[in-house]
Amino acid sequence: MQHFQQAPADWLPPHCPNPNCIHHNQFRQRTDYKKIGYYSTQANPKRIPRFLCKHCRRAFSRQTFSTTYWQKRPDLDAEIFMRSVGGMANRQIARDLGLCHETVSRHLGRLGRHCLLFHQRLRQQLRLPFTEIVIDGFESFEFSQYFPLHHHVAVDKHTGFFIHFSDSELRRKGRMTTYQKQRREELERQWGKPSPRAIEWDMAETVMVSLQGATAAVVYSDKHQAYRRSLRRIPASIRHEVTDSRKLRDRRNPLLMVNVLDSLIRHSSSNHKRETIAYSKRRQASAEKLAIFQLWRNTMKWLCENRPGQTPAMALGLLSRRLQVLDVLRERIFRSHVELPPRWAAYYLRQVKTRALARNRSHNLSYAV
Repeated sequence: MQHFQQAPADWLPPHCPNPNCIHHNQFRQRTDYKKIGYYSTQANPKRIPRFLCKHCRRAFSRQTFSTTYWQKRPDLDAEIFMRSVGGMANRQIARDLGLCHETVSRHLGRLGRHCLLFHQRLRQQLRLPFTEIVIDGFESFEFSQYFPLHHHVAVDKHTGFFIHFSDSELRRKGRMTTYQKQRREELERQWGKPSPRAIEWDMAETVMVSLQGATAAVVYSDKHQAYRRSLRRIPASIRHEVTDSRKLRDRRNPLLMVNVLDSLIRHSSSNHKRETIAYSKRRQASAEKLAIFQLWRNTMKWLCENRPGQTPAMALGLLSRRLQVLDVLRERIFRSHVELPPRWAAYYLRQVKTRALARNRSHNLSYAV
């Protein structure tokens, strides 16, 4: 596989990378910047041109606009991307590629941020808002089984397009031994309890973002009581269609598209398989891997493997063809060019905290991807 693409010799910078510059959105003319030489690296021995913005005096290069900006191993992103959605855990990927597992974690975080921006930019091409969506949630856990979480997902009912997701902390429930109950009480005294209304609040945000621009919509879900309360928070006119989750999950089931999505997530993501040792240590990392899966599902995987020909994004008219990994990694997307929903903005900055960890690393580098 060719891991990164060489830019043409006549490549010119589209804009200044400095978010505080007046030319950050676009260079109006060639005289707004000038060439100031070349450099080369071990990963890319060909000459890489450097430029200088005449307004803000920020120096940059062609590599500044690449998804492999500041990477010593630009060949890893495509390999890790496909292994991640192929059901491999981080340490399995590391063993396969001869890397440290921390390197894989850093690349997955970077890929997750890129996929959030890519998906949101893709959604901006929609001409009409979504008016019929299916919502659901699936449970997993972070750090240990004493810290369960609930991922909320929304899917277009007709095309299977994976629209949006968020997450909520949960309190451990179900059958427990006496020791497990005592251990739960100790952890809750130390770290506090999750809000009992977290699902209601976070699902409301997921639905609100998914139905952005719609004045009336139909929302399909199972009988989860928190979903009813969530929909009351939506400013649009909502008709709520409820289906029993125990109903046969065939093509006639109104929840078909989200049932398929849940199955794919369990199948393709090692951290969400049942009884797994590959669980995410942080909710933040779980969201980043889900962002990678979301883009793969929408733009690379056929809507139906038995009848290939359309991806969900193609069925919506957002794309004319199925994307490959290199299409997704073709160019760097600048955070200042894409407006993210509030929860996704927190994911991008790695601000979602895991209670049991004393230190949660965030993403606060000025010029990094």
